[in-house]
Amino acid sequence: MSTVSEQIHRIKPNKAQREQIQNEALSRAINPLGTFSNYPAIIQGFLAKGIEESEIKPRENCFTFNAWRALGRTVKRGEHGVRVVTFRHEDIKEEKPDGTIDFKIKSRPWYATVFHVSQTEVMTGGAR
Repeated sequence: MSTVSEQIHRIKPNKAQREQIQNEALSRAINPLGTFSNYPAIIQGFLAKGIEESEIKPRENCFTFNAWRALGRTVKRGEHGVRVVTFRHEDIKEEKPDGTIDFKIKSRPWYATVFHVSQTEVMTGGAR
Protein backbone atom coordinates (compact mmCIF):
# COMPACT_ATOMS: atom_id res chain seq x y z
CA MET A 1 0.00 0.00 0.00
CA SER A 2 1.47 3.35 -0.99
CA THR A 3 1.30 6.55 1.01
CA VAL A 4 -0.23 9.72 -0.32
CA SER A 5 3.20 11.31 -0.73
CA GLU A 6 4.31 8.38 -2.91
CA GLN A 7 1.22 8.81 -5.09
CA ILE A 8 2.34 12.30 -6.09
CA HIS A 9 4.93 10.73 -8.40
CA ARG A 10 2.38 8.54 -10.18
CA ILE A 11 -0.52 10.86 -10.93
CA LYS A 12 -1.24 14.52 -10.48
CA PRO A 13 -3.04 14.77 -7.15
CA ASN A 14 -6.36 16.55 -6.87
CA LYS A 15 -6.90 19.42 -4.44
CA ALA A 16 -7.90 17.20 -1.51
CA GLN A 17 -4.88 14.95 -2.02
CA ARG A 18 -2.55 17.98 -2.26
CA GLU A 19 -3.94 19.33 1.00
CA GLN A 20 -3.43 15.94 2.65
CA ILE A 21 0.18 15.77 1.39
CA GLN A 22 0.83 19.29 2.67
CA ASN A 23 -0.71 18.59 6.08
CA GLU A 24 1.32 15.36 6.43
CA ALA A 25 4.50 17.30 5.61
CA LEU A 26 3.66 19.96 8.20
CA SER A 27 2.88 17.42 10.92
CA ARG A 28 6.23 15.67 10.31
CA ALA A 29 8.06 19.01 10.32
CA ILE A 30 6.71 20.25 13.65
CA ASN A 31 6.81 16.89 15.42
CA PRO A 32 8.57 17.55 18.75
CA LEU A 33 9.63 13.90 18.93
CA GLY A 34 11.56 14.16 15.68
CA THR A 35 15.31 13.98 15.42
CA PHE A 36 17.65 16.94 15.78
CA SER A 37 20.32 15.43 13.53
CA ASN A 38 19.63 17.84 10.65
CA TYR A 39 19.85 21.00 12.75
CA PRO A 40 23.58 21.58 12.06
CA ALA A 41 23.09 21.10 8.30
CA ILE A 42 20.09 23.43 8.27
CA ILE A 43 21.88 26.12 10.29
CA GLN A 44 25.09 25.90 8.23
CA GLY A 45 23.15 25.92 4.97
CA PHE A 46 21.19 29.05 5.82
CA LEU A 47 24.25 30.77 7.30
CA ALA A 48 25.91 30.25 3.90
CA LYS A 49 22.88 31.95 2.32
CA GLY A 50 23.42 35.02 4.52
CA ILE A 51 20.66 34.42 7.07
CA GLU A 52 21.65 35.26 10.64
CA GLU A 53 21.94 32.34 13.05
CA SER A 54 19.46 33.92 15.47
CA GLU A 55 16.86 33.89 12.68
CA ILE A 56 17.24 30.17 11.91
CA LYS A 57 14.83 28.07 13.96
CA PRO A 58 14.21 24.57 12.59
CA ARG A 59 10.67 23.30 13.29
CA GLU A 60 9.57 26.93 13.68
CA ASN A 61 10.58 28.82 10.52
CA CYS A 62 12.38 26.27 8.32
CA PHE A 63 10.07 23.87 6.49
CA THR A 64 9.68 21.92 3.25
CA PHE A 65 7.78 23.29 0.26
CA ASN A 66 4.64 21.30 1.14
CA ALA A 67 4.79 22.25 4.82
CA TRP A 68 4.92 25.94 3.85
CA ARG A 69 1.92 25.40 1.55
CA ALA A 70 -0.01 23.92 4.48
CA LEU A 71 0.78 27.11 6.42
CA GLY A 72 -0.59 29.31 3.61
CA ARG A 73 2.79 30.34 2.25
CA THR A 74 4.69 29.44 -0.89
CA VAL A 75 8.37 29.49 -1.76
CA LYS A 76 9.37 32.49 -3.86
CA ARG A 77 10.28 31.74 -7.44
CA GLY A 78 14.00 31.07 -7.90
CA GLU A 79 14.76 30.39 -4.23
CA HIS A 80 17.03 27.47 -3.36
CA GLY A 81 16.70 25.71 -0.04
CA VAL A 82 18.95 23.50 2.05
CA ARG A 83 18.92 19.80 1.30
CA VAL A 84 18.74 17.45 4.27
CA VAL A 85 18.57 13.69 4.74
CA THR A 86 15.70 12.11 6.63
CA PHE A 87 14.65 8.50 6.91
CA ARG A 88 11.38 7.00 5.75
CA HIS A 89 10.10 3.97 7.60
CA GLU A 90 8.35 1.24 5.65
CA ASP A 91 6.38 -1.64 7.11
CA ILE A 92 7.41 -4.91 5.47
CA LYS A 93 5.32 -8.05 5.81
CA GLU A 94 7.21 -11.34 5.46
CA GLU A 95 5.53 -14.70 5.32
CA LYS A 96 7.68 -17.44 6.82
CA PRO A 97 7.76 -21.04 5.53
CA ASP A 98 5.79 -22.22 8.58
CA GLY A 99 2.90 -19.91 7.59
CA THR A 100 3.44 -17.22 10.21
CA ILE A 101 3.65 -13.60 9.21
CA ASP A 102 6.48 -11.41 10.45
CA PHE A 103 6.32 -7.61 10.32
CA LYS A 104 9.49 -5.55 10.09
CA ILE A 105 10.21 -1.87 9.78
CA LYS A 106 12.79 -0.91 7.18
CA SER A 107 14.34 2.54 7.09
CA ARG A 108 15.70 4.14 3.96
CA PRO A 109 17.23 7.55 3.33
CA TRP A 110 14.99 10.25 1.91
CA TYR A 111 16.15 13.66 0.79
CA ALA A 112 14.14 16.78 1.48
CA THR A 113 14.74 20.46 0.84
CA VAL A 114 13.87 23.00 3.52
CA PHE A 115 13.28 26.72 3.06
CA HIS A 116 13.56 29.59 5.52
CA VAL A 117 10.54 31.83 6.11
CA SER A 118 12.41 34.70 4.42
CA GLN A 119 12.35 32.65 1.21
CA THR A 120 8.56 32.44 1.23
CA GLU A 121 5.59 34.73 0.71
CA VAL A 122 1.93 34.58 1.65
CA MET A 123 -0.10 32.71 -0.98
CA THR A 124 -2.61 34.71 -2.92
CA GLY A 125 -5.89 33.32 -4.19
CA GLY A 126 -5.05 33.42 -7.90
CA ALA A 127 -2.82 31.28 -10.04
CA ARG A 128 0.77 32.28 -10.72
